[in-house]
Amino acid sequence: MTGDEPIRVVLVDDEQLLRAALAALLPLDGTIEVIAQADSGTEAIAATLRHEPDVLVIDFEMPGTDGLEAVAAIRAERPEQRVLMLTRHARPGVLRRALKLGVQGFMSKSADPEDIVEVIRALHGGGRWIAHEVLEASVVDDSPLTDREADALRETREGYAVTEIAKRLHLAPGTVRNYLSSAMQKTAATTRHEAARIARDRGWL
Repeated sequence: MTGDEPIRVVLVDDEQLLRAALAALLPLDGTIEVIAQADSGTEAIAATLRHEPDVLVIDFEMPGTDGLEAVAAIRAERPEQRVLMLTRHARPGVLRRALKLGVQGFMSKSADPEDIVEVIRALHGGGRWIAHEVLEASVVDDSPLTDREADALRETREGYAVTEIAKRLHLAPGTVRNYLSSAMQKTAATTRHEAARIARDRGWL
């Protein structure tokens, strides 16, 4: 890529008005080109693998496959993919998961489009950026779950049975049941599926 070529961006957000506004505003100074848009995590995966953008700008909060799940699938195929994640609520645990996945940028959806442009440039140049307000909201991790309990609940959210979860986590089924039972107690849930939903809503997964 030469210095005269725009930074190619895939833009993902399920809020159509916000996505359309960003798609119109980001390219205004001529340094960014929005080459594709998507409104779901599933479409984000397909669009990113098809268009191979320089930077993926993706919303975290989306129904079904959320932004982090989409990024995990994308980075499995494109480990070098630069990612800027936008969020309306920086819940505890979300930033930690994003960093584990290799997300290089994290900003509030309320950020000024000019600031988003600057961060896209920084990420494209190999840098990283975590907005102060996102970092501040994320440092307080109040999750009572252990890492293994959280892993078991994530697999539960995906619809896997205990025996399948055990295989995926390389654990004995009895061990998985113990983790799920403990997670149910900590979330005051009556089923493992309810525990997974509560933990997800509280930003613990």
